[in-house]
This record gives sequence, C-alpha cells and structure tokens, in this order.
Amino acid sequence: MTGQGVAVETASREEMRASAAGHVLGWLPLIALPAAVLISGRHLAAWALMWGLAVAIFSALKWMTWWRGRSIVPQVSLRRSLAYLFLWPGMDAPTFLDARRSATPATGSELLRAMAAALLGVFLLFGAVRIVPSSLPLVAGWIGLFGLIFVLHFGTFRLLSIWWRWHGIEAVPVMRAPVAAASLGEFWGVRWNTAFHVLARDYVVRPLRRRIGVPAAMLVAFVGSGLVHDLVISVPAGAGYGLPTAYFSLQGLALLLERAPAGRRLGLGRGLRGRLFAIGVTALPAFWLFHPAFVLDVVVPFLRVVGAR
Repeated sequence: MTGQGVAVETASREEMRASAAGHVLGWLPLIALPAAVLISGRHLAAWALMWGLAVAIFSALKWMTWWRGRSIVPQVSLRRSLAYLFLWPGMDAPTFLDARRSATPATGSELLRAMAAALLGVFLLFGAVRIVPSSLPLVAGWIGLFGLIFVLHFGTFRLLSIWWRWHGIEAVPVMRAPVAAASLGEFWGVRWNTAFHVLARDYVVRPLRRRIGVPAAMLVAFVGSGLVHDLVISVPAGAGYGLPTAYFSLQGLALLLERAPAGRRLGLGRGLRGRLFAIGVTALPAFWLFHPAFVLDVVVPFLRVVGAR
C-alpha cells in the first residue's frame, strides 16, 4: 500500500472514530440523566421524583436533538442554541436553529387563545380543584392534570411559540388544536404534542423503516413512548406498571388499523367516523396512561404542595 493509501485509510478511521464518539455524546445523557435521578432520588417524594425524571428526560432529548441539529444547520449561533436548549419546549432543532427559515406569522387571535388557555388552566388548578369534595380525590387529581396541561401545553408553550415567531424564529407550536383532528393519524402526526412526532419520525421511524418497514417502525415508536411514560408515571407511583405502555401500544395498533385497507373501507381516517374513532381511541383508555395510582399518589400530593388542594 502506498503512503497516500495509508494516509487515506488512517483519515477514514479517524473520521469513523469521531463519528462514533459524537454519536455517543449525543445519546449518553438520555441514559445518564434519568439513571442519576433514579439513583439519587430514591428518598424523594413521589411527585418530586416524577418531576425529576421528566426534567432529566426532557433535558436529554433537548441535548440529543440539538446535537443532531447543529450538524444539519450551518453556522448555528450560540444565542439561538441557548434559546433552543433552555427557552423552547419543542424538539424540531433544525427548524428552530436555521436562521434562513422565515417564521410563520402569529396573530392577535392566537395570542388571545393562548392567554385564555393559560387562564383556564389556572382556574382549574386553583379554583375547580378546591371545590371538589375530599371524598373524591381522583376527580380532583384529574381536574388538576387538565389544569397543568392547559397552563403548560396550551398556554405557556403557545405563548413561547408566539414570542419566538414574533422575533423571526420558526417555533412550531407544540399543540395545534387537537380537538380538530379528523383522524387518529392527524391527531398524533400534526396536532397533539408535535415534539413527540418529531422524535418518533427522526429517531425511530426513519432509521428503522428500511429494516423492518414503516408500520413496524411506527409501532416501535409508540411502544418506546409508552416505556418512557411508564418511567415518569408508574415508577414514581410505585404501581400501574405497563399501563402507559399499553396505552401507547393501543395508539400504534389503532393507527395501523386506520391506515389498513379494512380501516379505509370503514372510513376510520376521515369525516365523522374518523373523528369519533380518534376520540374513542385516545380519550376512553386515558386512565391507562394516567392511572389511579399515579393520580392519587403523585398528582394529588403535588397539588397540595403547590396550594391547589
């Protein structure tokens, strides 16, 4: 082998090592941070452990998506990176980080809806929860959950999206009117928690679709989401293991049915039938996701801590 060939081979090996090291650095926090919380948080209150795990997983995913995004978008500024990592809950790093993209205009009516959602959440948390009789803690817990979702996902996160779009950064809203979904595919793919859709698409479906096909890859993504929710929900509660995973597995199977020939013949992906199918599949088994042990032993104590109960 010539000296030039040796040099090329050596450079190729160095590139492979650098790529492998970068891959590890990108994914390592997803293992290390939740593990650190589990090890150090054994004596925490259940609600504190829940929030610790949620923050650890969220932070790891933010890092992972930023690590990938900075390799896709040229010349990412430090200021925009810090904004993405600490001041935006979405997971579409390439879109947020790319200064060449134009932002979708935010309207005054959108701002009013976001403010109304946040106020509704505050009312549910610090008004409606308090009038529920003490003999109905499960009801109080569910109302408190809805309050948190409205304050964060429909209120605060939407206000952040508006803020960044007003400043020229394309920050796609995390929630996009999920009640308007005409199908289960539209619900999970476009309207409910777009951060989940981005993660599933970029880190599960696309890498696996050539090996196992799109349907199987999509099912893997839903099962993986269920396992993450089990970690955040069932582990702090110390009960209900597997129920969140069952919930998301059902979503994946129902989505496959919707897209199958039989589902298309039944009209499950369009019109009134599609809307009812989406509502039934997502809402009726929601007690698997937020199961009673989690609501009673994690959510209700948290509501007491923040003065909502």
